[in-house]
Amino acid sequence: MKNIFYILLLISQVFYAQTGFEKGNILYQNGKYAEAAKAYESVLEANKESVELYFNLGNCYYKLHQTAPAIYNYEKALVLDPSDKDALNNIKFAQKQTIDEIKVVPKVGFAKLLRDFTGIYPFDTWAWITIGFAFLFLFFFMGYYFYQTVVVKRIFFVGMFVILVLLVMSISAAFFEKSHFDNERPAIVFAESADVRSEPQNASATTFVLHAGTKVYVEETLGYWKKIQLTDGTEGWIDSRSIKEVKD
Repeated sequence: MKNIFYILLLISQVFYAQTGFEKGNILYQNGKYAEAAKAYESVLEANKESVELYFNLGNCYYKLHQTAPAIYNYEKALVLDPSDKDALNNIKFAQKQTIDEIKVVPKVGFAKLLRDFTGIYPFDTWAWITIGFAFLFLFFFMGYYFYQTVVVKRIFFVGMFVILVLLVMSISAAFFEKSHFDNERPAIVFAESADVRSEPQNASATTFVLHAGTKVYVEETLGYWKKIQLTDGTEGWIDSRSIKEVKD
């Protein structure tokens, strides 16, 4: 009886989420962006998330000229799918509405080469590539084991070696990207204006001021203070209530 109850509860949640999403779409099409945002938010409250949901929610806030929530939801969509072209495109338009112009200081040397290579795909894609190379390695191994012709065996042996190198590279890329994903803590400034201080206390000097919509990276948490870093490498302490982390 208890199992039946859980199944019915799950079905009702799925149905509620679907109807809420469709309701939001209809309201958005009719230009009722605030009501559409509430409908989409109700779906999130039911613990149902998707790239499309965050993308549509970001569009609602963009139409309402609420830059911070718009960028935040586009970032949430990109966490689920870093290659989503629509979210990547729309977030650029939303970022143009921000006040702060923070330069991006690119990495140099080996670190840049490594990040450029592993960043081609997210870690889950690298995992699937690894599985593909594993099956390919097995195929070459079986060819080497069963074929008796010397020339053919040499071809399969060389192929095994090449595939093994690619397999190790894909595994390493998957682990590197997973580590980067887990350790990176992006956040969006939600306060209209937020002081960034040299130390985690109100009495410390204000080093610079950030405004709504600016993206930062959280490095450390101390009480209700968070140490952040900007894309240009600048660091400081900000009141945690002024920002909202993308990865909850």
